[in-house]
Amino acid sequence: MNSRPETRAYDICVVGGAGHVGAPLAMVFAQHGFRTLIYDINTSALEKIASGQLPFLEVGGTELLNEVLPTGRLGFSADIKSVAGIPNIILTIGTPIDEFHNPLVSLVDDCIDSLIPHLSEGQLLVLRSTVFPGVTEYTHRYLAKRLPYKILLAFCPERVVQGHTIRELQTLPQIVSGTTPEAEKRASKLFSTIAPKIVRMVPTEAEFAKLFSNAYRYIQFAATNQFYMMVESAGLDYHRLLAGLKEDYPRMRDLPGPGLAAGPCLYKDTLQLAAFSNHQFSLGYSAIQVNEGLPGFPTSS
Repeated sequence: MNSRPETRAYDICVVGGAGHVGAPLAMVFAQHGFRTLIYDINTSALEKIASGQLPFLEVGGTELLNEVLPTGRLGFSADIKSVAGIPNIILTIGTPIDEFHNPLVSLVDDCIDSLIPHLSEGQLLVLRSTVFPGVTEYTHRYLAKRLPYKILLAFCPERVVQGHTIRELQTLPQIVSGTTPEAEKRASKLFSTIAPKIVRMVPTEAEFAKLFSNAYRYIQFAATNQFYMMVESAGLDYHRLLAGLKEDYPRMRDLPGPGLAAGPCLYKDTLQLAAFSNHQFSLGYSAIQVNEGLPGFPTSS
């Protein structure tokens, strides 16, 4: 695979686009008629996607990929210069946590620094992955100090279940926020082409909404995992009890089944909220204690 895209105009560039957040998004935009470039430094992942395979599990992903590849609307590049002139740039770079459970904003800074030499007036830059509260406004100020022209900045978080991204992108409401009215308007217009509904917020609201979505789900898992350990310790079958509890009783329909808490993002985002609250998030820490302790729970088997 040639790391440089063919000479053509793209509508959208998804930065970090070979991952499980970026690739489904790029394919959905391509399906909806947008010329979409996947930019990523992971050349092996780019080559695999360009060959018609995904490097991760996604329901309907291979089928959609092989639908859009022949259209020519999906391009691939490992050259950062490729972002130049593309009107809509979507960053799937978030803020992870360090060994002290504090957010690493520097990862966003590093990505922005690599993009700055190739940005131009009026481009829309969309932060897509989880960011620490205040990072969108911080990034707006960061860009304003380093660029003599205006970049439109938005935060439009993904709130999908990994592996079901393609379906949920097109069936769930999309939260949209911008650091200026123009940025919000541009981002709303872009995402309204694939999402059934746009929910507008200010950036910090949107950042909290994303974190709350994951932390609340993590707390739900902690509740059911705690119940599971209680019931199993009493010598009963929790799955049987849960089925009976939920049967024709809608107030308990949101209680999930027990198990490992759906990957690292829920844990990470719970810790980000804890860091924001100066580690006064006792409910979140209790959830961590339950969920991360589940693998050590003795079972009858």
